[in-house]
This record gives sequence, structure tokens and C-alpha cells, in this order.
Amino acid sequence: MTKYVGILTAGGDSPGLNAAIRGVGKAALGLGMNIIGFRDGFRGLMNNRTIRLDSEQLSGILTVGGTILGTSRDKPHKMPVGDRVMDMTDVMVDTYERHHLDALVCLGGGGTQKNAYRLMKKGLNIITLPKTIDNDVAMTDATFGFDTALGIATEAIDRLHSTAHSHHRIIVVEIMGHNTGWLALGSGIAGGADVILIPEIPYDVEVVAKAIRQRSRGGSRFSIVAVSEGAVSLPVAEKIETLIALKAAAKSSDEKSEAKAAIKALKREHSDNTWKLSRELEALTGLESRVTILGHVQRGGIPSAVDRLLGTRLGTACAELIQEEVFGVMVASQGETAVPVPLDKVVGNRKSVPLDHPWIKTARQVGTCLGDEV
Repeated sequence: MTKYVGILTAGGDSPGLNAAIRGVGKAALGLGMNIIGFRDGFRGLMNNRTIRLDSEQLSGILTVGGTILGTSRDKPHKMPVGDRVMDMTDVMVDTYERHHLDALVCLGGGGTQKNAYRLMKKGLNIITLPKTIDNDVAMTDATFGFDTALGIATEAIDRLHSTAHSHHRIIVVEIMGHNTGWLALGSGIAGGADVILIPEIPYDVEVVAKAIRQRSRGGSRFSIVAVSEGAVSLPVAEKIETLIALKAAAKSSDEKSEAKAAIKALKREHSDNTWKLSRELEALTGLESRVTILGHVQRGGIPSAVDRLLGTRLGTACAELIQEEVFGVMVASQGETAVPVPLDKVVGNRKSVPLDHPWIKTARQVGTCLGDEV
């Protein structure tokens, strides 16, 4: 009997999405399935905005960045509709049933995994694929999008070396990664950054300034500081930990809401942290400091060979799992194999950089300052 499969991409765009769509689509078509794409993430599922993914639509997209389906950050249970925010989960279930789908494939990061899990709990046959440049999805060795972003960030650091050297400056370069340091740590090591600051290791600005002053006294009158957008100083980290503890200990919903609001306010205050860090280092070292924020350039462009391969490999494995009627899983990359991992083991978990990770050891061994006194 012919199987009918829906597919959508949600969350931020990422290199390798089209490779994964193509991998799922071509393998599924080869198994005799029909593929329907939903435009713009879960909103397209709600609005029943579809595109038939046949061989013609899947042709030529392997090397294209972004996603041919479009994407959004809308959540099924908190969907803006007019001037209201509504739970549209049941509407999405109706769309699924209207198309007589046997499975829905959701490509995305941590938020998408959660939203897909909510639909799974409503009875839908769900399979997800891990996508994000942050590389922070649990239970998978890698997410497609990360390798491309790593290359872009590394090239940016490479280019910043010449201007930092020419003007004897500190260049503080902000790298994406949300609340994990994979991207900043990897590109910082590969690009030869002198200081790397990541969320997993709260930094002491005095330690960073000391490392830069030592470089200056040794004749290196410039420094590259690679800072993850989620990196925090020790005082801020302590405040966040205190508020999280208060939230956990709260006995009433009002107390929880207050603690949650305080955490959000602190994070908003922290949003210009890279600029603040640059000013502090300039004052502490006497060296001119400049900021470069890479931003969304890290998401764009042609996907790397690694991301094309990973997206294709996980996509084809996804089609096989649908054929075998294995649902409620994320297709994870573990070693050279694609492994179905139960979604409930993925949702609510984040893959942070372990403090004993070889990359951290490597950074320290080549003399890179990580913002802590070691």
C-alpha cells in the first residue's frame, strides 16, 4: 500500500536542509511513497500550504542553502493568529488526517524536536532530523548546518588576523551558538584565536585582560577574542544560577513567574555583552578594541560537503524507517551509522560542551585563554 509522507522545516534556516529534504524525498520516492512538503514550518501545517515533492522539485537543490520549503519559529501550541496566541495543535492534526499521512517528518533544532514531540503525543506518526548550526541537539554526534557555519566562522577569524595585526588591536568577534560553545570553540581553535569564551565556562574579564597583556609584553601587540553569543562573565553566571535556584524552589506559580521574568530580564540586559566586554578589555589593557558580530552570515550560503553528506545520509535513513514503520524517533548520527533515538530522550536535553572535551584540552595546550584561571 502506498505511503503518504509530509515533511516540514522549522526554526532557523541552516545549510544542509535542502540536502536532507532531497535525501528523504528521493529515497521515499524510490520506495514508492508520495511526499508532500508543508511551507513555512508548523504554520504551513496549520494553514495547509503544501507543495508536492516529486523528482522535478527535488532536482538541483543539493547545493542550495536555506530551505525550499521555507521555515518559521511558530509553535503549534502558541501560534499567533491575528491579535491572539492560540493552541492550533488540533488544526494541525486535522491537516495531517486530511492528507491521509502515514508519517510527518520534521527537520529542526531543539525547539522543533519539542514541537514535533507535542504532535506525537497527539497521535501523529513523527520522525525528526537534527538541524542547527549550534550543534546542541542531544543524542546525535552532529547536526547538519554546523560544519558549514564552522567553516564560515573560521574564515572570518582568519581574515580578522590581518587587520588586528596591522593596527595592534584587540578584535572581539561574536560567534553564534545560542547557549552552547561548539561553534565558538571549534572556529576559535581552527582560526587560532588567542582567547575563546563559551557559555560552559563563565569568564573572568581580569583573566582575559591578563592574557592579552602578557601577549603584548611578549611582542604580540594584537589579540583575537572569539566569544560565543551565550558566553557570560562570572558575576552574571552567579546571578543566573541564583535565579534558577529560586525558580526551582518556588512554591507558587506567581513566584515561578517572577523568577522566570527576572531570568529573561537578565538575559535581555546581557544582549550587548560583546560590546561591554570590548570596552572593558580596552580599559584594562590600554589597547584599542573593535567588535565584529558575524550574525546570520553564518547560516547562509552553499552547504559544505560534510553537511550535504550528513543531510543525505540521515534523510535516506529516515525514509527507510518510515518504510519499516518506526516512528516517534529522531534520526541521529552516531559514528558512521544513522540511529533512531526515541524523541523523549531528545526533548528537554541540550548537548553542551563537556568540560573534559578534547577540544577544550586542545585549546589549553596551545595556550589559548578560556577566561578562567587554570
